[in-house]
Amino acid sequence: MNVSLILIILLVGAFATFLAGDKLASKVALFFGLAAAGASIVLLNHYNLGENIGFINQWITQPNISFALKADGLSMAMLLLTTVLTPIIIFSSFGNDYKNSKSFYALILFMSFAMAGTFLASDGLLYYIFWELSLIPIYFIALIWGNGDVEERKKAVVKFFIYTLAGSLFMLVAFVYMYQKAGSLLLEDLYKLNLTATEQLWMFLAFFLAYAIKIPLIPFHTWQANVYQKAPTVGTMLLSGIMLKMGLYSVIRWQLPLAPLAAKEYMYIFIGLGIAGVIYGSIVALKQKDLKKLLAYSSLAHVGLIAAGTYTLTLDGLRGAVLQMIAHGFVVVGLFYAAEIIFRRYETRAIAEMGGIRSQSPKFTSMFLILVLASVALPTTFNFIGEFTVLYSLSQINIWFAILGGTTIILGAYYMLKMFQHAMLGETNTKSFADVTINEGITLVLIIGVLFFFGMYPKPITDLITPSLEEILTQINRIN
Repeated sequence: MNVSLILIILLVGAFATFLAGDKLASKVALFFGLAAAGASIVLLNHYNLGENIGFINQWITQPNISFALKADGLSMAMLLLTTVLTPIIIFSSFGNDYKNSKSFYALILFMSFAMAGTFLASDGLLYYIFWELSLIPIYFIALIWGNGDVEERKKAVVKFFIYTLAGSLFMLVAFVYMYQKAGSLLLEDLYKLNLTATEQLWMFLAFFLAYAIKIPLIPFHTWQANVYQKAPTVGTMLLSGIMLKMGLYSVIRWQLPLAPLAAKEYMYIFIGLGIAGVIYGSIVALKQKDLKKLLAYSSLAHVGLIAAGTYTLTLDGLRGAVLQMIAHGFVVVGLFYAAEIIFRRYETRAIAEMGGIRSQSPKFTSMFLILVLASVALPTTFNFIGEFTVLYSLSQINIWFAILGGTTIILGAYYMLKMFQHAMLGETNTKSFADVTINEGITLVLIIGVLFFFGMYPKPITDLITPSLEEILTQINRIN
């Protein structure tokens, strides 16, 4: 048994969902999503027992390309994030009606397949193929089932697609160059390259363009807010909960170990870009009147802090970044789902048109408050573990990085609690707000359960990812 099983389940599930027809599509998609999550947990158990669950097979002879999947603690953690969130996201959509739902749910599973492949691939070309494949389903999900004016939606989605594709081409050029040097694109072979400082700088920048757009980091973030707003909530969840983690994960797996000299030389610049994203995202979020846009800029601030942690090149920074990636995945999916629940009742995302929800739905208000507090890193929630560890790593580099990075907590608490007051505690909206349904309640409780459990006991994830991160740091520090 190896990790290729997960990809097979998700890919077969995508085709089975499409063939099942519109009436059964959602249930078939949920079944395969749960099957992939279950298989991931089984594979994790095999990995913990010391079994080799990776996969490698010669794919193309000339050039020398392998279908190689790496299964270490880091990739397993990101695989679990993908396969656990996928069925939750599918289940959260059951309160909506979608035209041509067989295509809609098939695209969700296909996107999950591509994202899982990106986290597992250990051959450069295979990794690039999965990276680009993930763009196709989200393009159609946002374009066909998105919100608002059709022309504005097309403009936002096309900009996202072209922008991301263009950035990725620089990464492809970097892979072609390294193949000429190594004669292979296997990660372990690329790690053995002894590139000059100049070569490493160009490789570093080529990867940075692809990752900075995907994450996104300022000033490469201009696509994000509009696409998050125009995409259906399921698409926004996939983008914010999983897809942006592809860029952050890739910084750790590919960029830093392949160009360690450049990473060390320009560390302060790239930490500074991450911190700038924290401050910029928080300030812009303060001014937002649309709930989805506010959450989009809040996400920009949080991922800026994660990126800053990765560029510290310390174990604490990398470990805190990965913990925060996983925590952010769950909390941002929960927050966007809460926004969708409000939209289902009020048919608006304008914060000023909400209000009085607490008096009509105390259960939903309580769960929404928990998600808001988790977002601002309240102790005992999962976000606190990751953010505290990242801020600690930043303080080891420069105390001012930690102080400035900490603004995400201060400003985040202000704009999130202000939003909560307007939406939940303000004057009652003229429309009634029905209490959460069983499906909605189950989804929110699952997410909150994960946030509290790992907020109190992060050891399983920490133990899983630490050995892999130590190996990556060894690779980064091989050249002093």
